Amino acid sequence: MITGKNYIGNQLSAKGSTTYKTFNPQLNIENETVFIEATSEEIKEAVQLASEAFIAFRNVSGVKKAAFLNAIADEILVLGEALIKTYCKESGLPEGRAIGERGRTVGQLQSFAKLLLEGSWVEATIDTAQPNREPQPKPDLRKLLVPLGPVVVFGASNFPLAFSTAGGDTAAALAAGCPVIVKSHPMHSGTGELVASAILQAAKKTGMPNGVFSNLNSSGIEVGSQLVKHPGVKAVGFTGSIKGGRALYDLAAKREEPIPVFAEMGSINPVVILPEALKNRGKALAKTYAGSITVGTGQFCTNPGLLLAIKSEALSSFIQELSNEIVKVEPSCMLHPNIVEAYENKKEKAVAQSGITVTAAYTTKVNANYARQTITTVEGQTFLENQSLHQEVFGPYSIVVQCANAKQLERIISKLEGQLTATVIADNQEASTYPEVIAALQNRVGRLIFNGVPTGVEVCAAMTHGGPYPASTDSRFTAIGIHSIKRWVRPFSYQDWPNALLPEALKNENPLSINRVIDGQQTRDQIK
Repeated sequence: MITGKNYIGNQLSAKGSTTYKTFNPQLNIENETVFIEATSEEIKEAVQLASEAFIAFRNVSGVKKAAFLNAIADEILVLGEALIKTYCKESGLPEGRAIGERGRTVGQLQSFAKLLLEGSWVEATIDTAQPNREPQPKPDLRKLLVPLGPVVVFGASNFPLAFSTAGGDTAAALAAGCPVIVKSHPMHSGTGELVASAILQAAKKTGMPNGVFSNLNSSGIEVGSQLVKHPGVKAVGFTGSIKGGRALYDLAAKREEPIPVFAEMGSINPVVILPEALKNRGKALAKTYAGSITVGTGQFCTNPGLLLAIKSEALSSFIQELSNEIVKVEPSCMLHPNIVEAYENKKEKAVAQSGITVTAAYTTKVNANYARQTITTVEGQTFLENQSLHQEVFGPYSIVVQCANAKQLERIISKLEGQLTATVIADNQEASTYPEVIAALQNRVGRLIFNGVPTGVEVCAAMTHGGPYPASTDSRFTAIGIHSIKRWVRPFSYQDWPNALLPEALKNENPLSINRVIDGQQTRDQIK
């Protein structure tokens, strides 16, 4: 049941007077539930509870935390049809997408549970004492990763499940031992409340401390701002726009105690199509990329918004084929009228730039909140000289840049902002003849794809979902996969500490039977 209230720990609370409703973009009407925005008092209560919970939760064993995460996954599935229907009503996304995203969310939780059960993720490192070393004795030093403290997670507009209430940020932070306060996204607050109830039911069943999780409603920026500035909050996770992520990053940096903000922000995901591939497979590539540009109404953070190739007859043919193919795709619903408006405004600004040619634009009448896909093209030199053309247009839009030669292609890549992904389309050994282009791409992105499309992100240990700014605020970390847990921990060393008082991961007898590095050697052995 959706109440519209906030969860402050395991208690529902509605002390405020500011209210809002979510919106059904398919029907173009407001949904019925009234949501009550969290007050300053409720924010303080949530952070206080989280700070108190952290004292106990940080010491909960990996086995028990794994049980908690698995229980969350189970409780999300128990929500059944109610969750799927609410998701669709609040996002305009189809049922198949909702079911798939629920599966991904459950899978993420279960993967972190497996990580905890194995236990080696803490990176236990031991350098044993050498009391007889000359000229100075060497102390006994033992290091592992420890949780930062309460984490605030901001729900994402485009992934109501996988990047929101129980999404990757929340799963990783809980796995690390950090209580989580979610600032629910106003576009899918009902979905968020249902998932929050599942998390809290799981916390109750597995004996987690009250305050390990809270869920706060907000239709504006004030609740989020107060959370980031609160001294009890120790880190922030965000998925969204560059403007929003940068605002949170700046707020956190201005605190008396600055804290990390791990924000995954904008990306246009450049695709480089090399000449031989373009010549041999141009028609098939056009069809493939028409699908990739429009999938999910272009609302994936990995949408291919920039196609780069060297001028040729094959490129001209590709542009024509892509233009023909993309208008064959039936338009689909965007997440919210505000997102449709932003898409149209940014698209209009882009196509109004000097030197831009619109090669395809869906002109048939569409339903309210449906997006019209557009393809444009521009000369390489014009693209280099106009930085506004490098900016993301969030939606089914892409620009094809016609580079004069390989040198200009490399220069354009080197001038791009940081990106989540880049793709190289090549035939046979063609990629090996463009080493400078490949090196330039590697310097600007977090993931390099060969002969594929960037849309679609596999959740696994080898995935990097991040990149140089502004793709993310810290390119050393991923927002997807089990290694995303490293955002919510810090290294901590014990020196000459009694064995009996050490955490289990660092004790001589290795009671957890985990992999450790002892005097430079990786082993599961005990220290005799």
